[in-house]
Amino acid sequence: MRTRARAAPPRTRTKIGPRAREIDLRPIEVKWRAAWEKANVNVARADPTRPKWYTTVPYPYTNGYQHLGFATSFLRAEFQSRYRRMLGYNVLHPEAFHCTGLPILGAAKRIAEKEPKQWDILRKMGIPDRDIPKFADPMHWIEVFPEAAMEDLKGLGVAVDWTRSFITTPLNPPYDAFVRWQFHHLRDGDFVKIDKHPVIWCPKDQAPIGDHDRLEGEGETPSEYTLLKIPLADGRFLLAATIRPETVYGQTNLWVDPDASYVVAKVGEERWVLNELATRKLSEQGRTVVVESTVRGADLVGKDAVAPAINRAIPVLPGSFIDQGRGTGIVTSVPSDAPDDFVALRDLQRDDALLAKYDLDPPRIRAIKPVSIIRTPGWGPLPGVEIVERLGIRNQGDREKLEQAKAEVYRTGFYRGVLNENCGPYAGMRVEVAKDEIRKELMSKGQADSMYEPSGEVVCRCMTRAIVKVVDNQWFLGYGDPAWKAKVHEAIASMEMHPEGLRKWLDYVTDWLHDWPCTHHRGLGTILPWDSDWVIESLSDSTIYMAYYTIAHALQGGALRSQVPWAGRLDDAFFDYVFFGKGGAKTVASRLGVDAKLVEELLV
Repeated sequence: MRTRARAAPPRTRTKIGPRAREIDLRPIEVKWRAAWEKANVNVARADPTRPKWYTTVPYPYTNGYQHLGFATSFLRAEFQSRYRRMLGYNVLHPEAFHCTGLPILGAAKRIAEKEPKQWDILRKMGIPDRDIPKFADPMHWIEVFPEAAMEDLKGLGVAVDWTRSFITTPLNPPYDAFVRWQFHHLRDGDFVKIDKHPVIWCPKDQAPIGDHDRLEGEGETPSEYTLLKIPLADGRFLLAATIRPETVYGQTNLWVDPDASYVVAKVGEERWVLNELATRKLSEQGRTVVVESTVRGADLVGKDAVAPAINRAIPVLPGSFIDQGRGTGIVTSVPSDAPDDFVALRDLQRDDALLAKYDLDPPRIRAIKPVSIIRTPGWGPLPGVEIVERLGIRNQGDREKLEQAKAEVYRTGFYRGVLNENCGPYAGMRVEVAKDEIRKELMSKGQADSMYEPSGEVVCRCMTRAIVKVVDNQWFLGYGDPAWKAKVHEAIASMEMHPEGLRKWLDYVTDWLHDWPCTHHRGLGTILPWDSDWVIESLSDSTIYMAYYTIAHALQGGALRSQVPWAGRLDDAFFDYVFFGKGGAKTVASRLGVDAKLVEELLV
């Protein structure tokens, strides 16, 4: 696809016949593109005498020129459409362009602020410096990039019905009306709710960010961490974040980063020790947190703290491997089932200089042994130790192998493991069940709390690392509703799929979907019909746009922004008629000021 603005197609030469000669193919491309357009060979209209074939590709986001990744996805569908057309099918293959959300708004703001990185992004696209200031206006992005994407696709000779193309946002009134109709029906079905809920949040944009608003982290969702409260002798609590509360019976020590700075913060009536970033996250999640002082990690090393559940003292040891960007910057150590913990402990036990540096008692530290807690088919009593030895992991520097080891041990242990006799009342319980039960017990005894983190790294398109915020009065799509999930599973079961394995994946995705924040207070998009303080976000306005393609030729008139006079008067009754057959064509047509025959022909 395009690598620089308004770039002419490269001069194409080929060799023909026994004697090589060069031919410029560009005039031939232009000739046949014009011929196809004149003959309307790719324009689809209803024809009951022919079998139908409908191909769609997710419409691309238009905050820049399209790249080869989009071309790769698109051409798979393109080849299928051409093949079906040759077999005699009446093929509908449309394409539209997505402009909704925060990315364009954020990029325009960065141009207005003359941010060098964003400026350079446009320059590398081939935008001349003299034209870059125009991109401080979000509307300029929408004027430039959808048209450019269309021209690039036409340059590939694609067999698209361009009479059905459109852009999103209120700049295109008929699609805007379509989204409002969709959300009215969702609300009528009690699928849109307002609630207090954790969302993936951009601290810079001050808004929830959906998948389309992310540079990294598509599909990541809020994940609840358990905060283990581990008391020191002076009454303070070390806070260790974990997603595996079921492993508390295997704790042998704590890890802190000796080179990091931690804070003492008053939370309720308790004083917690954790890193400052964690206090900011907790504040965004509705907690009252008052930072009182700072403490060096090195000053915590060597202290004893009482581990919850096992209720015995364990030492605080130095660990340089801790990711201070996640959790609290303090980690409880379970070397039996956590390869990172086992390797870090083994490295420390072998390092006389490090033991001496922090005045740690070598015999005591070397006496620390992993405690077996989980029985998993195919593994011995200490999976964390076993996989480290099997993969030949030498030290904490073998990060790629450690990540592989961690993923394998957790996956098999969580789904197939059973807690053993060292786990007290939970012995014999499956790990996936024990996880919640142990967490509930720790919370009820005041030995644990909670905090949300993204399930994986998420970076907003404004290049800010995302956090989780608990938002009051946020509108959500109730994807977690069991009744709704059941309807989706029924629909999946009724579909013919190729390959058949896709069905299992769709069922899996449906099961793990949770409630989804569907609005934010800023950005481009359709205004929520019943609450004008909110804008519908970019994934939520693009779930059923494939249906819009079936009527778009009449509503768009061949323009990305509809110029059809009556298209701005569309209401819910119009869409109810053409998609559900409700009401009468004459009544709908009379209200729109059009011939009833036009409306009747759109009935699908």
